Formats: sequence, C-alpha cells, structure tokens
Amino acid sequence: MSHNQADSGLSLPAALAAVMDSCKPGSVVSCGTTAARITELWAREFSDTRITNLDPKDPNARLPLESVHDLALVSDTLEHLSFDEGALFLGQLRNYGTHQIAVLVGESPDWAFKDFIGLGFRRHTDPELETGAIALYTYNLDNYNHKRQWNNSKHWANPEMWGKAWW
Repeated sequence: MSHNQADSGLSLPAALAAVMDSCKPGSVVSCGTTAARITELWAREFSDTRITNLDPKDPNARLPLESVHDLALVSDTLEHLSFDEGALFLGQLRNYGTHQIAVLVGESPDWAFKDFIGLGFRRHTDPELETGAIALYTYNLDNYNHKRQWNNSKHWANPEMWGKAWW
C-alpha cells in the first residue's frame, strides 16, 4: 500500500481491497467477518483463488497450515484473543503460512503499536469507525528484512572464509 493510500482515510473494506489488489493473491487465508467479506468478493472475480477460512474465536486450531498462502486477511479476531494467543496466531501465519498479512485491529488493551512492530508489521492507516479507531498493519516477507550493504564478503573480516565456516 502506498503512503498516499494510507493518508487518504480509506474505509475498512477499501483498505483491505487495496492490499488484495496490490498482492493479487492466488491463495488467501481469511479470519474474521470483514476479512471474509473481502475474500468472498475477491473470489467472485477470481474464481481460481484458493481460500482457507479460520475461525476468529480459535484461529490457532487449524495452524500451522497445510500449505503456504499468498496472503492472510485478519479482522475482528485479535480483539477477542489473549495477547499470547494472538501473538501465536500472527507468528504462525508469518513464519509458516503466508507471504503477506494484513491485520485490522480495533482498540484493545492487549495490543499496541509496539507489539505489531515487534512482530515485523508496518502500520498503514487508521480508518475510523463509529465504534472506535481501527488500525491496519501489514507484513510482507519480501520486504521485511532488507538486504544490508555490509553483509557480504567485501566487508567480512576474513573474506576468504565467506560462506565456508558457520559458527
């Protein structure tokens, strides 16, 4: 999602639809009411999309997934889980289940900005609902850990040993 989209005050469905449009997933994990609606609309247009629906009351029950998916959409879920359950859920999606994740989360005493940043997510937008603020966080495996200039044989203490010894 571009910075301009983040600042434009997108509605919740539009924010998730923008993530779907940028990802163009062939497979989606969906968890939560809003996520399920957006995934269903996507599948109507792209009928070959493989969809896995998770129960927002117990999303960890079906994890880890049997195969890796292109995208996970999560809504209406973390607000109802303990922090430990939610962190396990996001961690399993991130580490074993999907290339990209988009999470809509409402105000919750268990979840703060620092928690998502600590899990490698980026904050994109704060669409406002009548019931309170909702934040959109995304994780993308392809750009999470950027390549560092110094991590190569040129900057290694013993360049002749690059790639030969691990300790």
